[in-house]
Amino acid sequence: MIFQLPITDKKLSNDKYKKIIDAAIKVFSKQGFYNSKVADVAKVAEVADGTIYLYFKNKDDLLISIFEHSMDYFFQQVQKDLKTLSCPLDKLKRFIELHLMLVHKNQNLAIVLQVELRSSHKFMKEYQAEKFFQYLKLIEDIILDGQEKNFFTKEINAEIAKRAIFGAIDELALEWILMKHKRYPHEEAAKQLFQLIYNGLKLKAD
Repeated sequence: MIFQLPITDKKLSNDKYKKIIDAAIKVFSKQGFYNSKVADVAKVAEVADGTIYLYFKNKDDLLISIFEHSMDYFFQQVQKDLKTLSCPLDKLKRFIELHLMLVHKNQNLAIVLQVELRSSHKFMKEYQAEKFFQYLKLIEDIILDGQEKNFFTKEINAEIAKRAIFGAIDELALEWILMKHKRYPHEEAAKQLFQLIYNGLKLKAD
């Protein structure tokens, strides 16, 4: 499945730009980032090689652009859904469900984000992933809200917890996309993970 970015970004309203992004996701997920050439992306996008350089400095810039736009998309989808909920428990459960569901629905993109992006030295060492931190803040806000409403213990540091929670979700997502034969549905994974996290966060009775 090719990840289809929503037309909310000015750049993405340009058909060629969007075609290049979608083509890069498909190519990188199938061939691997380092094994792919700009010419491969151009071929799938049905544009000239030089057209890609009108929008992106190089292949690394294209990879980072995929990350930025996908994180925008993930953030908007999750934030919109969480606004309909008031209970911190419901928010935490829904956050986990949505993340794994988005991975399930956008498997090519998930491979690029989970595997190929991490193999980019430029991204890991040089890029300031502000959009990722914005996404993490959603988890922190859920925890702080839960502590304020006495659903979660205040002994837990929200800064540490948000990283741990994302790490657990991320590991499940990574395992799920790499498994040749899926051992369990993503819905079951979300349910089990929520229960584990909630047992660690919940306010203990005196």
